[in-house]
Amino acid sequence: MSLAFEEVRLSLSHIELAAHLYGPEDGRPVIALHGWLDNAATFAHLAPRLHGVRIVALDFAGHGHSDHRPAGTDYALWAYAHDVLMVAEQFGWQRFSMLGHSMGAITAVLLAAAVPERIERLALIDGLLPYTSEADEAPAKLGDALRAKLALEGKRKPVYADLERAVKARMTGIGAVSYEAAELLARRGLMPVPGGYTWRSDARLTLPSPLRLSRAHAEAFVRALQCPVSLVLAEQGMVLAQPQLETLLASLPFDIHRLPGGHHLHLNDETGAQRVADCFNPFLGSP
Repeated sequence: MSLAFEEVRLSLSHIELAAHLYGPEDGRPVIALHGWLDNAATFAHLAPRLHGVRIVALDFAGHGHSDHRPAGTDYALWAYAHDVLMVAEQFGWQRFSMLGHSMGAITAVLLAAAVPERIERLALIDGLLPYTSEADEAPAKLGDALRAKLALEGKRKPVYADLERAVKARMTGIGAVSYEAAELLARRGLMPVPGGYTWRSDARLTLPSPLRLSRAHAEAFVRALQCPVSLVLAEQGMVLAQPQLETLLASLPFDIHRLPGGHHLHLNDETGAQRVADCFNPFLGSP
């Protein structure tokens, strides 16, 4: 299932972002947030199946067709959260919902907990908590990040002779995906260069985080959520691969749906997209 979308560029005060618009202009406002190293095309199968909503599917900064952050800056989750608020301001949305996958789901949780007065609902796909580390690990983590940042100057992105090779490379990347899903992500995520194609994404996105939230910090954001939350978990996904999260999940007042499929179950095929839509349509469309 594929419906036409509108391609737009959003000129924020600090950066220009690209996005796909789906649904009627008078639909309930939803900002859709993709996962790490993905792009707005991750919602190509799901967004047309969601009814009565106006979806702004962003390319996060440094991803897809959005601008990269200026030199000397980083890609922290809270910077993405600020971008989302600025997008909502541009559309005049004082209250809105968020649809997030993976890193996009995590960003949505942080934003909703921080500014609960702005967020109506959260629809999350196989993402909840960021990667965490404790205080005694912080010096080593910062050292690793600084060394990696220095080494990045000498690295070059891979160049693929044709689209087919890039698609096959993406199939086995972070969160392995089907050929169809990889092709959708690659067509939006690639740019032509001498010798073939390479990824548009900012190479700094692959750097390790200089500082991570502790587990207590991360859980505090989840427990601070005030809006209704619908969480889809993939049976072969990343959240359920962390057994330590079971106790937390059992204590949360979320609508939790466990569906067959991998981390990109909403994109890998039409069946998975429909299953996710069946979970979210009553939730996003209800008053």
